[in-house]
Amino acid sequence: MPVGTQGTVKGLTIDQVASTGADMILGNTYHLRLRPGHETVARLGGLHAMSGWDGPILTDSGGFQVFSLGSLNQVTEQAATFRSHIDGAIVVLTPEHSIEIQEALGSDVAMVLDHVIALPAPQAEVEDALARSIRWAARCRAASTRSDQALFAIVQGGLDAQLRRQCATELAAMPFEGYAVGGLSVGETPEEMYATAAITTPHLPVDKPRYLMGVGTPRDLIENVARGIDLFDCVMPTRNGRNGLAFTDEGPLKLRNATHREDQRPLMQDCECLACRHSRGYLRHLFNAKEMLGPTLLSHHNLTYYGRLMSEVRTALEQGRFEEYAAGKLRGWGYEPIPLG
Repeated sequence: MPVGTQGTVKGLTIDQVASTGADMILGNTYHLRLRPGHETVARLGGLHAMSGWDGPILTDSGGFQVFSLGSLNQVTEQAATFRSHIDGAIVVLTPEHSIEIQEALGSDVAMVLDHVIALPAPQAEVEDALARSIRWAARCRAASTRSDQALFAIVQGGLDAQLRRQCATELAAMPFEGYAVGGLSVGETPEEMYATAAITTPHLPVDKPRYLMGVGTPRDLIENVARGIDLFDCVMPTRNGRNGLAFTDEGPLKLRNATHREDQRPLMQDCECLACRHSRGYLRHLFNAKEMLGPTLLSHHNLTYYGRLMSEVRTALEQGRFEEYAAGKLRGWGYEPIPLG
């Protein structure tokens, strides 16, 4: 899912986002609560009407801000209390209020409010956040009123296999429409992330979506699909695009490098994105000249690349050749597949 934190995928029109092959986008409860305000979004017809996106939308609960704004918040059993990163105003986010905001936004999938912590962390801190996340998930389920909005629970537990199994098992016993693996991509190594996904997914229902939050690189997508993950989001395609980095089958290209100055080739042959209608030399010029078009074009390329990658993954799975496909992609990026065992 391309990330449209504040009701927009940065630097792209909604039609450009659709042209990348994206089926679903993500918005953020915390940011939209601050501006323009969830009541305003509702009066504008909801997030779909306001943004112009007619496909599915998933909204994060604001739980990640418990982690990312650590110096500005305090977590109790009742709520996470924030100081707004915009104006310092106090914001109290309870599980119930998170659901209220997401219902006002009108997303198709809402996430429960969870307690995210940085890794590594002391065992007692991990256990405390896990237990609170389960209790908050139950409160979110009880507060949910929209029959047209799916609610996904979030598995926590740090890197501890037993805690991940415990959390997954307890949440799987509750009537959620999907399940996310949360609390990763917060400081652990890729190998630790893959191992955690591998020990979590067997304890989640096979007939419901399994979503790895905030992940990741093309390699991360391939390795985690192999471990049972269905759905991803990440700012990486657009954030890297805005900073002059393009993803390709041969690995990332840094367009500001002098080696691209007079390169007449596109980023990739047979890529249908807007950027690949131009040469690498032209794209480099746009970034060096600080032209707005450069970040737009590379963001479009990276989202197109991710969309095509996941489409190819689905086809490979359907045809029973995913292992072969994954190994070829990984080696093209300079990696050997990590054994699943």
